[in-house]
Amino acid sequence: MSFEAAMHAQAIELDRLSLTMTAEAGSGHPSSAMSIGHLVAMLMFHTMRWSPDYPDYPTSDRLVLSEGHAVPAVYAAAAKLGVMVGRDPASRKRLTLADLSSLRVDGSPLDGHPNPMEGFPFFDAATGSLGQGLSVAAGLAEAARLDSLDRRIYCIVGDGESREGQIAEALDFIAERRLTNVLPIFNCNGYGQAGRVAEQQSPERLAAKLGAAGFHVKTIDGHSPKEIKAAFDEFIARSAQPDTAPMALVARTVKGWGAPSVQGGGWHGKPATGDALQKALAELDERRVELTSALTASDAFTIEPPAQAAPREQGFGDLPSFAEAMRSMDMESVLHAGRLATRKAYGVALRALGRVNDRVVVLDADVSNSTYAETFAKSSELADRFVECRIAEQNMISVAVGLAAAGKVPFCSTFAKFVTRAYDQIEMAINSGANLKIVGSHAGITLAADGPSQMALPDVAWFRAWTTMRDHRGNPGCYVLQPADAYAAYALTGVMAEYEGACYMRTLRADTEFIYSDDQVFNLGGFEVLNEGRDVVLCAAGYMVHEANKAIDLLDKAGVNATLIDLYSLPFDADKLLDIVGANNGYVITLEDNYGGGIGSAVADALVASGDAFTLEQLHVRRIPRSARTPEQILAQCGLTAQDIVAAAMKLLQVA
Repeated sequence: MSFEAAMHAQAIELDRLSLTMTAEAGSGHPSSAMSIGHLVAMLMFHTMRWSPDYPDYPTSDRLVLSEGHAVPAVYAAAAKLGVMVGRDPASRKRLTLADLSSLRVDGSPLDGHPNPMEGFPFFDAATGSLGQGLSVAAGLAEAARLDSLDRRIYCIVGDGESREGQIAEALDFIAERRLTNVLPIFNCNGYGQAGRVAEQQSPERLAAKLGAAGFHVKTIDGHSPKEIKAAFDEFIARSAQPDTAPMALVARTVKGWGAPSVQGGGWHGKPATGDALQKALAELDERRVELTSALTASDAFTIEPPAQAAPREQGFGDLPSFAEAMRSMDMESVLHAGRLATRKAYGVALRALGRVNDRVVVLDADVSNSTYAETFAKSSELADRFVECRIAEQNMISVAVGLAAAGKVPFCSTFAKFVTRAYDQIEMAINSGANLKIVGSHAGITLAADGPSQMALPDVAWFRAWTTMRDHRGNPGCYVLQPADAYAAYALTGVMAEYEGACYMRTLRADTEFIYSDDQVFNLGGFEVLNEGRDVVLCAAGYMVHEANKAIDLLDKAGVNATLIDLYSLPFDADKLLDIVGANNGYVITLEDNYGGGIGSAVADALVASGDAFTLEQLHVRRIPRSARTPEQILAQCGLTAQDIVAAAMKLLQVA
């Protein structure tokens, strides 16, 4: 009984601190935090194997708070335990109870929702955009299995949040892959933001769904230390049994537990202040007297430390040249043919990367035979590092965030069109500082016959927005890469792997002619001048480089000397580009096989910022395409053929 009293005392203290820190901040979600107070207290003071001195130690058990708005409970526990915080590991300091008053203050490690990049390394990923945390936990569990670590992953999910489709994706993924080392904990406090949750999210219905999904389900009182401990102990025992069904926990809780005056509807995201705060604190004091009478001075909790981490080699081995990699796969005849789709070169690069570094992990969403990620999966020495995520792109991205947090270099591939389903997950990954590599194949309109439902058209504009800002490391939020040939695709895949941060690369369905050789060096932020002229600059990327090449020949016959730039990276070296534009009288045409807001907008921004005179014409897709039999036909449909480029150039120069 004394253990239970001690746990009640800790939970009540976390609840009290959640109330006071949100009152000080003037915002936050204390009632949600109070609903998980006992769960957090049991995890952080007793069950998890971790060290407050080294909260991100590589073998530690992990807690993913998918219900990110309830984070004050975790901050309170961290302050009680003196967890080390700070962005720079070399200058971290212990979190104190006094520091809790800095919740949501600019520059504080206690962000409004969990984010390790703001200086709270106890967490592995930014959460708070609901529905994503369980997938992150699954990624951490996958990484632990790959590294033969017995670390256990706990994930707290809100009942209202469980309505998100990504939760179902994550549950399917965990059950299918028998990730017994991750425990989904559903916090069923019965309330969302606007009111009560639906019957579909009731504890009974959630338990039934989890059982139907293949989980061993336990339903408990989420404020009973005895029941919580028994459930966690059972999970620990089952986690060592990889052939058993994974476990899930349904915890019946009370939103605002311990303080009736802040329970029920109307208190979500609303801190108690003034008399309301004093009343809630008094109610907690009454609960303390009621539940902790058996507490003795000797009651204490001992946190089991994590296992000693084995040293790991860092860095990549030397990536072989594209020609060498092709020969190793008996594809030398393709080199002589001089044509290969960039998606196929991506597959070759993955296999070569996997062989020189064991941190590379490849994920795909049921299209690996089209993205050519299967080239990696079909290698017997690499197959265990291939993760088939099936048709669940949102889960795939968040699983990759978990893998990245565990030190892996995850490559996620699917059709570029389907990447759009996971924009929110990608944004949260960038917020998390995840070392994420995304490759979208079948990009642009040259996919042709399958029509617009399979074409990535607004993707460049969306990803390009991330090139206009800086991440926590001071780098572009994401690099956007569009290789024009197989050599470029192979090399840029290697460059992405070496870079610490987010990258998005578009690959093509169609075979394209070789432009480069293994002598060409590709860099993030770079571009290549393929033809030097003096009259007008053509800026293109991907497939449009080849169409622009045809236009160069036609323009030459018309007496126009054009410069062709393969603008394979966004962002790019703006000063270098401006010098080239200046040498071409300030005339520029941008070419892209997607909707606007991409290359054309990036070039326009650079030109405007320079203050120099210029004339810019943007050629991009300006209508919803329909199916066509060939790339040539659909380029004509959208006004992007070589002849269209020539016409635009002649009009531009004539106006000038």
